[in-house]
Amino acid sequence: MENISMYQLTSKLIIYRRAIRKNSILYRLADICRRFDQNDYSREELTGEILDEINRLLDVATTYGFNHNLWHNYLAYLLAMTETPFTLVSEKAGPQDGTVNDFARNDFRIFKQLFDYDFSEMEKTLGLTCFSTIENYDAVVKSERVFNRNVSEKVQELSKLIEGARSDDELYDAVTGFYRRYGVGKFGLNKAFRVSDTPEDGELLVPITNTGDMRLSDLIGYEEQKKRLVANTEAFVAGRHANNVLLYGDAGTGKSTSIKAILNEYYPKGLRMIEVYKHQFKDLSRIINEIKVRNYRFIIYMDDLSFEDFETDYKYLKAVIEGGLEPRPENVLIYATSNRRHLIRENWSDKQDADRNDIHHNDTVQEKLSLSARFGVSIGYFRPNQEEYFNIVEGLAKKYPEISISEEELKRQANIWEMNHGGFSGRTAQQFIDDLAGKAGMGPKTE
Repeated sequence: MENISMYQLTSKLIIYRRAIRKNSILYRLADICRRFDQNDYSREELTGEILDEINRLLDVATTYGFNHNLWHNYLAYLLAMTETPFTLVSEKAGPQDGTVNDFARNDFRIFKQLFDYDFSEMEKTLGLTCFSTIENYDAVVKSERVFNRNVSEKVQELSKLIEGARSDDELYDAVTGFYRRYGVGKFGLNKAFRVSDTPEDGELLVPITNTGDMRLSDLIGYEEQKKRLVANTEAFVAGRHANNVLLYGDAGTGKSTSIKAILNEYYPKGLRMIEVYKHQFKDLSRIINEIKVRNYRFIIYMDDLSFEDFETDYKYLKAVIEGGLEPRPENVLIYATSNRRHLIRENWSDKQDADRNDIHHNDTVQEKLSLSARFGVSIGYFRPNQEEYFNIVEGLAKKYPEISISEEELKRQANIWEMNHGGFSGRTAQQFIDDLAGKAGMGPKTE
């Protein structure tokens, strides 16, 4: 079959035409191919431009842990990450009847031709081997912490589906089925996000590429607390009524760990999480506006939330929780952790019957208490007693077979450790076990 120019192929895209950025690797390579086909180039300059794009492609492959055929992975990545009206509808409702499907099939055929594009003539003329190399790439084995596993596995799955498609119908079903199964764009393929303080290209929310693999079963004890958290979260992801949640109590007791574990447990069911800090509360309305129409359930996560009595940023949070003329979307909840039950610092003057500087003293007190009251579910996490602390230590030690000391010696050393490291808590227990594992020559667990 004739190798149609990459420039000609990309120029015939319809649905993805403007959604894919013009400075993308695809469009840059298409322009390189155009100049090569027209013999309108300097050999040295064109070679340099090609190697620049190969370098960019390797950066993408490293970020997402791609392997084998990096060109196929990259094209599948474009299809998976490009948001258009068609891809968003496919995400939410699956394939729909309509003329737009003719345009979609046209674009999918073009991507299939791009998959099969033959770079051999360009390599032969310019004395290159880079395209052959990226099509048979053996990636260095990397820790999950180095790349975005959430995106990597899904994109490589799509890549293989497209490789195996033998007809237009199979190709259409492969891509639209992927959208329906996993979604599209950063919200579809990533678990968690943070707010960018310096948004690039207008991106307010940036994916967090590594969220760890903590599960609720890894948090030893606190069974009643976990049960309440799970019940509320399951109602939320199922589309039923659910409440904002405040996890409060002593430091190091597993509040943050519980929320991170909830994300891992319910990500496959459409749960996503956005981490927001106090200084970003002014962006809450923009964040909600961006996610309210997506086919996912979003938890806005606020860790270690508390305010001094002179801080007023909490008013942004109250407004979002209560909703203004436009109510808070049903696919958004707020989960927060705090060492304070009432979130806003209270002074001794708040306990007095009157404050000479405040003629509406009771209103001031109620204002301070009102924020925590906006959380329909409040769950307390408190320091374990000695027996509970030892249970946590023993449970954690079982995950490290190399820690081979008697139960009595384990408790003895754990007791010494806690006396020198802040008392009984899950965090203290984990630090103690990490110390033992380090002495046993064990490194961090990796995938």
